[in-house]
Amino acid sequence: MGGAQSSSLASAFGCHVENQKMSKKLDEDFYGGFDDYEHAYDIQVASQMGLRAPSSYGQAPPTSFGAAVGNQSSYGRSRAGGRTAAGMRNEPARPMTAVRAAGYTSFANKVQASEAVKASETKSDTGEEKCKEMEQKVTDLLKGSMLAAEQRNYKEALDKAKDAGRRERAVVKYREQHSMVESMNLDLTFTVLFNLAQQYQNSDMLNEALNTYEIIVKNKMFPNSGRLKVNIGNIHFKRKEYNKAIKYYRMALDQVPSIQKETRIKILNNIGIAFVKMGNYDDALSTFDHCVEEKADFKNALNLVVASFCVQDVEKMREAYQKLLDIPLDDDDDHKTSQEKEDVLMIQVLNSDSLKLWERMKRSEAERAIMTATKLISPVIATDSTAGYEWCLETIKQSVHASLATELEMTKAGEMLKDGDIEQAVEVLKVFNSQDTKTASAAANNLCMIRLLEGGPKLAESQKYAEQALSMDRYNANALVNQGNIAYMTGELEKAQHCYREALNSEASCVQAMYNMGLVHRAQGNVEQALECFYKLHNILLNNVQVLCQLAGIYESLEDSAQAIELYSQANSLVPYDPSILNKLAAIFDAEGDKTQAFQCHYDSYRYYPSNMKVIEWMGAYYIETQFSEKAVNYFEKASIMQPNEIKWQLMMASSHRRAGNYQKALELYRNIHRKFPQNIDCLKFLVRITTDLGMPEAKEYVEKLEKAEKVRQLRMQRESDSSQGKRHSANSTHSLPVPQTGDRPNSLNSVRMHSASILAADAQPFSVSQRDMRSADYSYADPLGPSIPRPKTGGKRTQKDDSFDDLDDSMLPQ
Repeated sequence: MGGAQSSSLASAFGCHVENQKMSKKLDEDFYGGFDDYEHAYDIQVASQMGLRAPSSYGQAPPTSFGAAVGNQSSYGRSRAGGRTAAGMRNEPARPMTAVRAAGYTSFANKVQASEAVKASETKSDTGEEKCKEMEQKVTDLLKGSMLAAEQRNYKEALDKAKDAGRRERAVVKYREQHSMVESMNLDLTFTVLFNLAQQYQNSDMLNEALNTYEIIVKNKMFPNSGRLKVNIGNIHFKRKEYNKAIKYYRMALDQVPSIQKETRIKILNNIGIAFVKMGNYDDALSTFDHCVEEKADFKNALNLVVASFCVQDVEKMREAYQKLLDIPLDDDDDHKTSQEKEDVLMIQVLNSDSLKLWERMKRSEAERAIMTATKLISPVIATDSTAGYEWCLETIKQSVHASLATELEMTKAGEMLKDGDIEQAVEVLKVFNSQDTKTASAAANNLCMIRLLEGGPKLAESQKYAEQALSMDRYNANALVNQGNIAYMTGELEKAQHCYREALNSEASCVQAMYNMGLVHRAQGNVEQALECFYKLHNILLNNVQVLCQLAGIYESLEDSAQAIELYSQANSLVPYDPSILNKLAAIFDAEGDKTQAFQCHYDSYRYYPSNMKVIEWMGAYYIETQFSEKAVNYFEKASIMQPNEIKWQLMMASSHRRAGNYQKALELYRNIHRKFPQNIDCLKFLVRITTDLGMPEAKEYVEKLEKAEKVRQLRMQRESDSSQGKRHSANSTHSLPVPQTGDRPNSLNSVRMHSASILAADAQPFSVSQRDMRSADYSYADPLGPSIPRPKTGGKRTQKDDSFDDLDDSMLPQ
């Protein structure tokens, strides 16, 4: 620093002396010495201007780098080197010590500062680009999560949402480490957290979803995050915590400004539904009423009708129903000109337009709401449902939805059929003959179906209505199916098959026609075609129980037990409570000899339908066969309760007690059976056997009763055999009553009797008593449960073996 300062002072002093000399010369001669200057001092200017150095110094011309080649002074070499370095570094040359101060200049400081700024900007640009790349990966994961959730693949959506959350936190950490917090993307952070909460909710991880929503709501950096309290309320609603749900709904409602009416109405609708779930119908009614007053739509109006129905207030129901009908439906079809309606191409284009599809969806929602409200309130707003439907019909006809009156009348006929008022429903359907073609065809088809179900003499009338429906609409597939059903019931299978084929040609998706065609093929014995029809139907109606049972029945008839069991098992997995399918499976397993599976299927069938006598008998026989007679008693007892006049079940029950060793109970049951059926010989045989085994004095009485019963039975059998022989003898006899003539017709019945008696007496044989075979009473009996298993003879005498040692081997003797 000292050297630099001394150089600067010296150079400054030198400049001052030269200025004094110049001033003296100018004072002496104004124009003298104008060109007198030392050219060596002007080398800086020469170098800056690119001029050639003066030749008086004996220097060579400079090269392309501005440096002189040859004999140069130390000053020239330093200047040349300085110029070269300055050209390369874009810096000014180092000045001479005698002319200018040595050291760094302000220009060099500016260059260094600009380079430092450029380096920092380059570094910041590189960090920002890396952050943007990381954020783009987070965005891609978010898109994948949302698409997976839309496809209902919630596991994949949750995994991607979690991965997006981890990557987003990595971006935030990177920004904090590199001091780039001011450019943090808060929208991305909010989206990641919100999507994660949504995927938790879709995966039924409600606690995690609540925690995530709480993180979003409590963060003040997210604007309008308080509205997410609606989602928190929905989670509590799903948990059936309705008080908490209403609390969060109201907190979210406070966050929504009054100008956003649609959002506020949706939140109020949620509050009303929560009140309905709690049973607080009055508050729900007031809430829905406020929603309809603010902005009426069909959902809120339907909720108002439902709340009024829950309160059971007729006036409120009628008022809410009228408010529902007062809601207009935006439909531009009525405002089209005749020219637009005749333009077929325009109509086809507009019908496939997305806006047109949206309008159809809205119209179907409105029609569904009106029809649902009508079905709900019509039975309670009047003395009966018919009067209620009449009031609803009149109200609809006076509203903007008058086109729904026809459909409502059809619904009215259906409700009458449910109530069993068939004739009144038929009268309502007959009114539609004066309507347009399609409505009249549908009404005639319904009449055809009603008469078809009645069957018998009503089939002719059903055929008439089917023809009437087809005359109005030749391609009515339902009418063709009904006509085929009539032909099937009358045995005309070919005609039925033709009708079903025509129905399929008119409407390829008519599953009723395909199902009935399979039945026709099966009735005709065309098993392959029947299987083809039912397999086609199985591909259309996947996992339909009736189709599976038909396929299983066909394979069962073909004795393909494995395929039949598989199909019946599929049907049983769809409807495990159907006892008939279980019976089919049990029968196949029993035929295959698999008693365990058969027992399980019979047991399940008995649990779902305990009144099937065949199942009860099989279960009782199974327990008897497996020697669990005490369990068989329960089944036979239930059978005897269901059929009290059938002695078989009571005898089986008593026999089960006897096999189980409960003789006293068996004796008591046999006595009750004998009192109810005193002439039953099997019961008397069992009584004789038990009383004899127990040594009871009643045995003699039962023996006498058994002998009398045996005699009575023998006499009855002899009388029946004699009567049958007499019938055969009279049929083969040549004697017959003469045909009376017109002149000698008997005057009375006595004359006829006397005439026939005289004819019979002519050929009569002498009377004699025939010797009948009166054998002794047979006391043997047959157990209705079959012969019992013989007990082992443990007390029998054993045969004595010879204890001689004659045949004993000597090798066996001890040494």
